[in-house]
Amino acid sequence: MNFFACQFFLIINKFYRIMKLNSITLILLPVLFCISCGSGSQGDKSKNNQKVELINDTTDQKVDVMVDSKLFTSYCYSDSLMKQILYPVLTAAGTPVTRGWPIKPRSGERADHPHQRGLWLNYGDVNGYDFWGNSYQIPPEVRKVHDGRIRFQKIDKISSGDGEGTLVATANWDDPFGKELLAEKTTYHFIAKDSLRIIDRITTLTATNGPVTMNDTKEGMFGIRVARQLELPSKGSATFIDAEGNATKVAQMSNEGVSGNYRSSEGITGDSVWSTRAKWMDLYGKIGSEDISLVICDHPKNVSYPTYWHARGYGLFAANPFGAKDFTNGKEELNYTIPTGQSITFRYRVIISSGHHLTDDEINALDNDFAKKYE
Repeated sequence: MNFFACQFFLIINKFYRIMKLNSITLILLPVLFCISCGSGSQGDKSKNNQKVELINDTTDQKVDVMVDSKLFTSYCYSDSLMKQILYPVLTAAGTPVTRGWPIKPRSGERADHPHQRGLWLNYGDVNGYDFWGNSYQIPPEVRKVHDGRIRFQKIDKISSGDGEGTLVATANWDDPFGKELLAEKTTYHFIAKDSLRIIDRITTLTATNGPVTMNDTKEGMFGIRVARQLELPSKGSATFIDAEGNATKVAQMSNEGVSGNYRSSEGITGDSVWSTRAKWMDLYGKIGSEDISLVICDHPKNVSYPTYWHARGYGLFAANPFGAKDFTNGKEELNYTIPTGQSITFRYRVIISSGHHLTDDEINALDNDFAKKYE
């Protein structure tokens, strides 16, 4: 019973006691009451009925994901990319949670790690080749012998609907010499519910031309590079070394408007979450006046569940199931091999909350829902 229906009922009831309404009014009263309640319920139902529409723009080589005609994200499959990405990723209010640089730079952003763009899945050591760090900043003479590339093949399926849309696409993981190592099939579920936006990514990799080994490295795997405001406030410049020993310096910047913080399912917070294991990780902060939670959930069926987290204060937010050696200071090591013709599947959920920082109970409910799917 909604508020207006309750008030209507109380007024009529009081009037009846005073005026002793005749029998006709008594007959009409429940009819009017039902009509009032029914109209309120219909309004509540339509409020949550958000249309998710996928539009394939073959000219710009992207699939736009629209919620009630407003952009949520785009699946970008341009030949100029070293991998397929979701970019930008927006909240329900239209605020980008992804960094703009190097695609569409915004004022005040960091200009480091050019391979970290949008939301993606790849890895830093696949049969010895680097798929993670490949970008046009790498000298061509290095790329042509060292870096792998994920080449888009086709879109298999697009479907739109109320509250959810689906995209299925295939790609090849090719070594620097053009040999296919892995065949990829990925299904995206784009979900909209009130001020929540959810992306479920299900990726199956099949070794097609011999066994493929994911050699242990921290450089992976399912990641997003976030907007400057969602970074953790910096405490000075820092230098990060990749798996090849290359150094990248991340400079000290103004912390004005920077409000991000990590919180894991295990209760660990801040920069301390790096290298720890957890079933989900929440990066929360504020962009302008908008409270935002950005959560990545691991799935119980994934290898190394609960996953290790390659989550940095400077804006890299990634789950990595294969980096045990780096994350445990050499106490453990995982070099995972996919035999010829066999497959491995990865399942990840991304939750974006607009206007509200999600509580642990709310995240756990969404995580439990995800855990029951995609088995």
